Amino acid sequence: MIKPLGIFMGSAFLFGGLLGFVPGVVKDGLYFGIFMVNTPHNILHIVSGAIFLIASMIGAGAARLWFQVFGLVYAGMAAWGFQVGEGIICGMISNNRYDSWGHAALALAMLVIGFALPKQKSTSRSVRYGGSDR
Repeated sequence: MIKPLGIFMGSAFLFGGLLGFVPGVVKDGLYFGIFMVNTPHNILHIVSGAIFLIASMIGAGAARLWFQVFGLVYAGMAAWGFQVGEGIICGMISNNRYDSWGHAALALAMLVIGFALPKQKSTSRSVRYGGSDR
């Protein structure tokens, strides 16, 4: 379950980050007229998405770890964003209150997935035969 979620999130972040460079999607520095973005902000989403995809392809453990790390990083960014308000966080990423709420919601979702989603039990079973394989 966690690998498909990681692939979905990775694809969404990759696509969202790439859309940030499409003229018309970002107008006056606002993504869809709501979220304040700049080049480093878009690159952060692209890199996050790529890491999600790579981690999910490696396996469930790597995907779970990235959900946990990603959730903690985005929680920190949300807290920093709420403190700054409209301005720059991390010395380069544009932010407004909608970004802060978005980062907080993402952090919550990632932390729940990373820490609370139960690990799946292996479904593969080895079958033992009592005799020869003829």
